[in-house]
Amino acid sequence: MHAVTLPAAPSAAMSAMPPRRVLGAYLAEARSECLRYLRAPGFMLPILLFPGLFYLVFGVLMGKSEGADAARYLLASYGVFGVMSPGLFGFGVSLAIERDGGLLTLKRALPMPPGAYLLGKMLMAMAAAAVVVLMLLAMAMGIARVALTPVQAAALLATGVLGVLPFCALGMLVGTLFKGQGAPGMLQLVYLPMSFLSGLWFPLSMLPKLLQQFAPLWPSYHLDRVALVAVGIVREPVLPHVLVLAGFGAAFFALALRRLRRVG
Repeated sequence: MHAVTLPAAPSAAMSAMPPRRVLGAYLAEARSECLRYLRAPGFMLPILLFPGLFYLVFGVLMGKSEGADAARYLLASYGVFGVMSPGLFGFGVSLAIERDGGLLTLKRALPMPPGAYLLGKMLMAMAAAAVVVLMLLAMAMGIARVALTPVQAAALLATGVLGVLPFCALGMLVGTLFKGQGAPGMLQLVYLPMSFLSGLWFPLSMLPKLLQQFAPLWPSYHLDRVALVAVGIVREPVLPHVLVLAGFGAAFFALALRRLRRVG
């Protein structure tokens, strides 16, 4: 009998590849993921433009009567509101659709690093978050005349770029639990109430006291506190909030990976 030679598994192929080729595979996947979303303006434009529109109306036009601190406060809050969207929808909806269409199964069979697919989506979300924050900073400093030091502006940008990661993990979890048609609606049920209950649209002091007590349960609340510190509105340690966000992200990511291993 003739022996049958089976093709090497993707993981074995990766272990045989030199590190330079593995790094190139990661970069190629990240580049293709970003290009794919840039070529889908109907998906990306709402993610990028809605936070700017809301800030223009409520933070710039209506905030003038409340003073410079109101525009600064809303810059941080609407910045958080804006960076949540690329993580939740850019990651969660696309993952759900690609699972339904079999693209995720195809990518698993390809000789590529197993983490390149997820890394590409994370980098796409981080890039979109950076664009959102830079757009809001330009509106705040150019139109609302909000005075920010370069350090404060850089701190807010870093908060947005890194703060999108826990929401990528949450979007990934939702994308593994629901099919492509159901994921957008479910993410809306997560996105909007979380933003409202975290004080992103108006100060928490305007909410009933019972709801104020539950605000720390939401990751958006902790990211908002970090953003408010970044722009100089509040003074408090940010490390506890960063640790909570890291815990949220790790927990969501672990649950999502477990779900992907079980059901694909």
